[in-house]
Amino acid sequence: MAANALNQNPNNKVHDQVSDYYGKQLQKSEDLKTNACCTIKHYPKHILEGLKNIHDEVSAKYYGCGLTIPTDLTGLRVLDLGSGSGRDCYLLSQLVGDTGEVIGVDMTDEQLAVANDYLDYHGEKFGYKNVKFLKGNIEKLFELGLEPNSFDLIVSNCVINLASNKEQVLSDAFKLLKEGGEFYFSDVYSDRRIPHHLVNDPVLYGECLSGALYYNDFIHLSKKVGFIDPRMVEEAPITIENAEIEKKCGEIEFHSITYRLMKLPNLENESEDYGHTATYLGTSDDTKEFVLDAGHVFEKNVPKRICGNSYRMIADTRLKEHFNLEGDFSIHLGQFFECKPVKSQDKGITSCC
Repeated sequence: MAANALNQNPNNKVHDQVSDYYGKQLQKSEDLKTNACCTIKHYPKHILEGLKNIHDEVSAKYYGCGLTIPTDLTGLRVLDLGSGSGRDCYLLSQLVGDTGEVIGVDMTDEQLAVANDYLDYHGEKFGYKNVKFLKGNIEKLFELGLEPNSFDLIVSNCVINLASNKEQVLSDAFKLLKEGGEFYFSDVYSDRRIPHHLVNDPVLYGECLSGALYYNDFIHLSKKVGFIDPRMVEEAPITIENAEIEKKCGEIEFHSITYRLMKLPNLENESEDYGHTATYLGTSDDTKEFVLDAGHVFEKNVPKRICGNSYRMIADTRLKEHFNLEGDFSIHLGQFFECKPVKSQDKGITSCC
């Protein structure tokens, strides 16, 4: 990759700039100058009910670009990178239940103060306390005493683009996950590499735009650190809706995308056919269908042919109990051509292999 491929902000003050922007300049969600950090989807009833249980101040200071909540979280140990005011952590608390645990990491004192102020409030409302917040840089997670191979799920919400060393974040996430765990997160991506003069703009960076990774660079980094087969779950184009910022960005296009990265040791670089099929049993949070990624939507009781990687993503993870799986790896039938990439807005955003 080119020297500037990772959009590393060369300014050593980048972390101070981000903390200042999210801690002092922004006081509520409406203070954001673009919609890059806004939620992009409608949520199911159980999520909406959970959001109602969260204190108004915590929700008002939420700056995420999409709720990064996969299904079936009961009892899981979850890490939220860039937890901010704690909104997602308090929602996750309800979903993992009293047998699970949620840890939020953020480096902004003002955001952490809001999150910590309402620990007792939410503990009393939920009937248990399973959330804690740590102050730290998501590029230095192992300085926080977090144990390798100790988390079932890691989430983040429009945060990795703010990191100056994105490879380090992805690498540490891989190391912290248990085998079979996943990194499930939303972030902002660009259709080309961002020039340095824009990366150094504090407003563009704070608005989650100029720190965005180019799609292909993200895929390359994910595979490099061990997430062999990144899966796109959903995406939406970002409309800046701010004339001054739009002019600065020029022809660069941005998308908010949710990815699912699985930590599995035997994933292959390509889609391979071993004759596997998977049938969703309708036992997950959504009883009608299950979305593994944008290219793999399983209707209840309808068998679906899948590649070897998709088989492992189900068979070797917590998802197994919701499927009837058939086939093994004894016979290789060649490349799995039915595993086609999904493109959005004519962009090369792939969701499979």
